[in-house]
Amino acid sequence: MRQLLLLLLLSIEASAQDNKLLFDSYMKAESSLYGFNGNVLVSKNGSVIYQNSFGYADYATKTALNKNSVFDCGSIAKEFTAMGILLLKDKGLISYSDSLRKFFPQLPYINVIIQQLLTHTSGMPDGFALVEKYFDHGKTANNDDLIGLLESKKPALLFIPGKNVMYSGTAFNLLASIIEKISGQSYETYMNEQVFKPLNMTHTHVATGHRSVQNIPGYANGYVYSDSLHKYLPADSQQTGWTTYLAGITGEGMIVTTTGDLFTWDRALKNHTLLTEATQQEMLSSQAEKKFPAVSFGYGMIVGKNEFGNYNFHNGYYPGYLSMHLHYMNDDLTVIVLSNNESQADFVADGLAAIALNKPIVLPSAHKEITQNAIADKYIGKYTMALTRPPHMAVFPIEFVNKNEVLFIHSQYGPDVELKPESEKKFFFANGTDQQIEFETDTNGKPLKVWHIAWGVKKELVKIE
Repeated sequence: MRQLLLLLLLSIEASAQDNKLLFDSYMKAESSLYGFNGNVLVSKNGSVIYQNSFGYADYATKTALNKNSVFDCGSIAKEFTAMGILLLKDKGLISYSDSLRKFFPQLPYINVIIQQLLTHTSGMPDGFALVEKYFDHGKTANNDDLIGLLESKKPALLFIPGKNVMYSGTAFNLLASIIEKISGQSYETYMNEQVFKPLNMTHTHVATGHRSVQNIPGYANGYVYSDSLHKYLPADSQQTGWTTYLAGITGEGMIVTTTGDLFTWDRALKNHTLLTEATQQEMLSSQAEKKFPAVSFGYGMIVGKNEFGNYNFHNGYYPGYLSMHLHYMNDDLTVIVLSNNESQADFVADGLAAIALNKPIVLPSAHKEITQNAIADKYIGKYTMALTRPPHMAVFPIEFVNKNEVLFIHSQYGPDVELKPESEKKFFFANGTDQQIEFETDTNGKPLKVWHIAWGVKKELVKIE
């Protein structure tokens, strides 16, 4: 019996070591071949099984990233804003059915309630568009400025509240302002005292306005790629609205953090550390669903199920940054990816999840174009493609088209992308992303199956025409 137990433990240890080597191989290839720059963390059953840093916190000084590097997490901030509201709900200070006008009677939106703001079912118009159009771009707007524009310009709701689902950052800006109204504190102070400090998230802050390594210790500067200059540039040098006149508006974004702190946060959600168990379950359960593209929202979370199991997650964007916080509940698997050069954090998280769950993975590799005389019309056709990341697990239509004997992939959701042949049956995306198309054919060359490989995750395309 003791010998059997020893063999089992050795087997588990060997498997974990194999996974670590595979994690390393995958991430080093994503870094060297596709430019991934950022930090990753993978945990299973509450234990970190992989954590690493790739690239630089500062391109100019070649300062390397480390596990305590701080990134903007973009819309992952919505998880925290939702928590702020739910804490008030658990204290009896707010109700899901409370009207928006209870807190801001000057606003014209009489049928909007808290629950709809939390679930993207409010139909609120785009407040950032108002700031873009009417606010002095030489100043930095805050939530009061946004609310003032909603009051004065009175843009109509996009749909009857509760009758549709449409992702709304403005809803979470309003939720942040409701937190301030009820608590009597700034959003920043409230989040520090009620969430970050109780969880000992020492590297996490609400950070509005200009950021840099000078005013945020360990901050990883963000970078965007210039197609014209063929190099990365500091994101704040591009003077986008996000980094200038929009940079004082909180609720939907403006939180900086580390992979370690997000893992602490992940465990707090798993163990309902801050909320009652019932309220925590509500946050992580489907409260609103849209059929196409298929998406289900909890409170500040996106929830659902795919071939890997039941999940909850949020991803995020801020100029120079892409982020992903993903949790698969069945296996208690958490994947956190933070990038400071807009590497595709959500797709990389899919690859890491596949490795952790011992699912098939195609390691990233270099691709070399071959000369091909003509593109066979047998490859032309319409298919449905399942998005590889959890946000919208519905399929969406794509089409392979022949443009002057060059194969392109066409989608109604974006520009056509050239497919470069590396063999008669395999093509890689010409836009530099880690994506390939592979055809399986019969003896006559007729396609039997078509595969989409994205960041190592391989999925079959289904032909519709």
